[in-house]
Amino acid sequence: MFDYHGKIVWITGAGAGIGAACARAFARQGAAVAVNSVSDSARRVADEIEKDGGRAVFLQGDVSREEDVAIMAKRLEGQLGGLDVLVNCAGIVSGGNVEETSLTEWERTMAVNVTGVFLTSKYAMPCLKKSQGVIVNVSSLVAIKGVANRAAYSASKGAVLALTKAMAADYLKDGVRVNCVSPGTILSPSLEGRIAASDDPEKAYRDFVARQPMGRLGRPEEIAAAILFAASSEAGFMDGVNIPVDGAGSL
Repeated sequence: MFDYHGKIVWITGAGAGIGAACARAFARQGAAVAVNSVSDSARRVADEIEKDGGRAVFLQGDVSREEDVAIMAKRLEGQLGGLDVLVNCAGIVSGGNVEETSLTEWERTMAVNVTGVFLTSKYAMPCLKKSQGVIVNVSSLVAIKGVANRAAYSASKGAVLALTKAMAADYLKDGVRVNCVSPGTILSPSLEGRIAASDDPEKAYRDFVARQPMGRLGRPEEIAAAILFAASSEAGFMDGVNIPVDGAGSL
């Protein structure tokens, strides 16, 4: 699809779902990938990539903790030699309206979904300035369309979208592009877990599908394709842009 040979890509939240799909996609296009997860789940993704002949490094750490991000950035530069693309994919989903959301849930959602993007971008920026690289943030349909019972999550993803535009303006002069991809409802392990935990999983799945204009859920690979495009040289005239990939959900 795109040529990433010689490029180094850091993907947060790469243990499953969209992040794992991104790691595999970039590796197939020739990139060396650094895959992050707070658990050791992304280690399996790195091992798969290496087994298939690619180059991958596993970086375990919590993106909401500055000390973890600083260590990961140092390890990445030391082991891979620099950075060309940062994909901020790590995120958590919390449900409920403002009355139902605890302060602990609110603060954890903001810490992972917003502070995580801030910290990884901050520590990646010196390398990205050298390479005139790209950041692609993963926001969500809920950043641009009201969805019930997603107060904290919606606020966090709206902040990611706003931060994308702020960073694009700040680093335009340095040749660093910053774009955003906003997925709709994607059949990821996270969603599968929430469906399985419901009182009636089959009904929960049908309800998710029924509210999709296209009549189906999205696939992680479809979001990965949009991220590869946003980070590519072919999209070099695109900066500070949000790309909705939501099955017409934002219409």
